Amino acid sequence: MVEKRITKRALKRAVISCVVPPVLDALRQLFGGLWDIPYLIVGPGVRTGLSIRAEAKEVGADRIVNAVAAATLYGGNLIIVDFGTATTFCAVTAKREYLGGAIAPGIGISCEALYEKTAKLPRIDVEVPERCIGRNTVEAMHAGVFFGYIGLAREIVQRMKREFAEDARVIGTGGWGMFIARHCDFIDIFNPVLTLEGLRIIHELNGS
Repeated sequence: MVEKRITKRALKRAVISCVVPPVLDALRQLFGGLWDIPYLIVGPGVRTGLSIRAEAKEVGADRIVNAVAAATLYGGNLIIVDFGTATTFCAVTAKREYLGGAIAPGIGISCEALYEKTAKLPRIDVEVPERCIGRNTVEAMHAGVFFGYIGLAREIVQRMKREFAEDARVIGTGGWGMFIARHCDFIDIFNPVLTLEGLRIIHELNGS
C-alpha cells in the first residue's frame, strides 16, 4: 500500500480474504480503526452463492473466493488450480457445489526445502530447464523441480476429473502460475486476477 500511495480518500469500502491471522488483525485495525471504512471479511456467514460440501471451517477463504469467481465467470464443472505459496486444487460442480480439493507445497517452497533440508544442494531459482537429464547438480535440480511439479499438478487434476467429472475445465491462477501455467497443457484457462474477481463478486453478493 505504501508503494502505491493508497490513501483513505481513495477507498470507500474493502473486502478481505486472508488466511494469515496476524495480517488479518492488521487489516482489521487499518480499515476498522485507522481509516474507519466499511469492510467485509470472507468467512462463515458471508454469502458466496456456493454450496459447500466440504468441511466449511477447514476451507481457506482464498479457495472459496477463487471458486466463486470461476463458477461465476466460466460455469460448468471446474477444477481451479492456484499456483501460490501452496498450490491448491479445488473441485466445483456445475451446480455451484464446492466439493473440496487438494493442497500441495508451492514450487517456491519445494526449491527452498531442497536447499534447507539437504547438506550440499544449493539454493536455486525456478527456471525452465532445457533438458530433463541434468548434467550437473543445478541442472538436475531445475529439471526435478520444474518437470516434477508439472507432473504433480497433472496427476492431481487427472485424478480429480476421474472422481467427479471427466469433462471438468481446468482454471489456473496464482503468482507462480504466471510462470508455469503456459507449460501445463492440462490448463484450459489462465486468469491471473481470479481472486480479485471473486472478491468483487462476493462484495456485490453481500450488498457492500
